[in-house]
Amino acid sequence: MIVGIGVDVVDIARFERALQRTPTLTARLFAESEQLKEGAPRPLRSLAGRFAAKEALIKALGDSTGVTWHDMRVVTDSRGNPSFELLNATRSIADRRGITSVHLSLSHDAGIAIAYVIAEAHHD
Repeated sequence: MIVGIGVDVVDIARFERALQRTPTLTARLFAESEQLKEGAPRPLRSLAGRFAAKEALIKALGDSTGVTWHDMRVVTDSRGNPSFELLNATRSIADRRGITSVHLSLSHDAGIAIAYVIAEAHHD
């Protein structure tokens, strides 16, 4: 059963200006594992997508009490499919709401990054 849906869009140029204005913002928003791809800095469009994913996740969870940016990490499997690693407050919220699966879709085009999240609870 779907218990939450979240979507978020990020203007990539605006996101880039924010990162340039505040050099510590990247480390505040993303774990080191999210900032790098195969040991090199992740492209800006990918970071923007990951930021959109985190915003969409908060909407899908329906609560952000106590959540920090590092409590939700976007990870990819061996085929490049994105998903979340939920830690600390985000894990607690998901558990409290009975969320057993979180689905994530990311895309970017024409200067926009978008993320779509579906939170599911499986009931017997």
